[in-house]
Amino acid sequence: MAIFSKTCEYAIRAVFYIAQKSALGRRVGIKEIAAGIDSPELYLGKILQDLSRKGLISSFKGPTGGFFIEEHALQRSVSEIVEAVDGDRLFYGCALGLKHCSGDNPCPLHHQFESIRTEIHALLKNTTIGAFNEELFQGLLTLKR
Repeated sequence: MAIFSKTCEYAIRAVFYIAQKSALGRRVGIKEIAAGIDSPELYLGKILQDLSRKGLISSFKGPTGGFFIEEHALQRSVSEIVEAVDGDRLFYGCALGLKHCSGDNPCPLHHQFESIRTEIHALLKNTTIGAFNEELFQGLLTLKR
């Protein structure tokens, strides 16, 4: 079971892939990214356009163009990707999707989910986009299913 939407999964994997290639001084095209993360190309194209519009990745058109991440952006948090794609529902929403769930008006899972949600948010907020580059270079981590 995944905690992210399929769109968010592809976005996170694509950003990690682009970060790895950017660390090597490369720009990458949609075809390469899609193959590198095992994602549908057309769907990924829309995701990458959105991430570029929101400033999480950069792109350059032309024969030497492609997607890349600037050095300073490697320090941005993974939670920023999640929020750009799925919003902040994972971090602040109700586990059962109720509109008015709170400490004063809790759903049956509120108190247990609140601590899990807080831990997930902290993990993603404290993990940078560039954090896994070395392990990806060494083949210790994968971005494909």
